[in-house]
Amino acid sequence: MTVVLLGFMGAGKTTVGKILAHKTNREQVDLDQKIVETINMPIAEYFDKYGVEAFRKLETQVLKEHMDFPGIVSPGGGIILERENQNILKEMPLVVYLQTNLDELLSRINQDNDNDRPLVHDKAIEEIKDIYLPRVPLYEEIADYIIDTTDKTPEEIADMIIEIEGD
Repeated sequence: MTVVLLGFMGAGKTTVGKILAHKTNREQVDLDQKIVETINMPIAEYFDKYGVEAFRKLETQVLKEHMDFPGIVSPGGGIILERENQNILKEMPLVVYLQTNLDELLSRINQDNDNDRPLVHDKAIEEIKDIYLPRVPLYEEIADYIIDTTDKTPEEIADMIIEIEGD
């Protein structure tokens, strides 16, 4: 079964996805990584060269290619911004929103030192908040399950998803 992990950047989609894949003997695919492999450049560079709209089209294409992926799908945090992606995600078997409060996300993003986060690179907290807040209701609407990740390890979150799958 395909399991999609939704959430803002820093929510743990890739980390939890890898652990979940290992625990369930399935593959995990990070859609942003697939995009990087396709475009042969960092996402931030692609944003600068071609813009957000071109990136969102690529993101939709890669999501469509993984609709029937028999494993764990970890898309980028902005995947839910496009109506077409919302419709695709609603058709997928299991969508889990890794809900994380903004303070925790900011802490994780700062610790990550990943310069390939073009929407938050060199942005003030208020600017990141303005990106984050409109997405929350979209994540909640699309998700079949919401897991509050506060004070939980990635392993605990993966175990919770395994329990959900077993139900």
